[in-house]
Amino acid sequence: MTPLPEAIEIETARTPDAAVIWLHGLGADGHDFEAVVPELRLPANTRLRFIFPHAPVRPVTINMGMSMRAWYDILQMGGRREDAAGIRTSQALVEALIARERTRGVAAARIVLAGFSQGGAVALHTGLRHAERLAGVLALSTYLPLAATLAAERSDANRGAPVFMAHGGHDPVIDIARARESRAALESLGYAVQWQEYAMPHSVCAEEIADIAGWLLKHLAADP
Repeated sequence: MTPLPEAIEIETARTPDAAVIWLHGLGADGHDFEAVVPELRLPANTRLRFIFPHAPVRPVTINMGMSMRAWYDILQMGGRREDAAGIRTSQALVEALIARERTRGVAAARIVLAGFSQGGAVALHTGLRHAERLAGVLALSTYLPLAATLAAERSDANRGAPVFMAHGGHDPVIDIARARESRAALESLGYAVQWQEYAMPHSVCAEEIADIAGWLLKHLAADP
């Protein structure tokens, strides 16, 4: 049984009936997106549990082998050589978090996987392979990892799951061309991708946060 990663949790109301599992980027931790929750300005009747897990600490090749929080190793810039084992290990961690939410009474169809950069890659990888239909995937400033394996490994249940992809036009870390290539790969497989570009680097901006809030409200509509 895969142990649960340590995580920060924020509940917007008592007895949440939906969850957002949000993965941070390379070298950060679960605190990185805590401040986004109030900035989303969700209605008071939105009963959400935000889960911000901490990635394991591991050596990262492109950072001269220094150890830091990372969902998988980065072997080279541009990612053409990928750490498949590391990605799949983190997939198991996210699956464990989804399973825990199911035991807390949250239906799979009320769970969003979200992530920034490396975290977004793991969210995409996991969400599109998860056996039960999820509410959707938020993939921010990221790309589709292990793209060549998706057609064979994807879940029928999540072929229709909505995907929100957002990227900065001035991103020096993950070039927007790579993100557009990932979007095209998803669309070629029939996924419904909402694509947004912003005039920003490898970061998050206010306009993007507003768009995320709208997407969450659409796919996790609060009870009246």
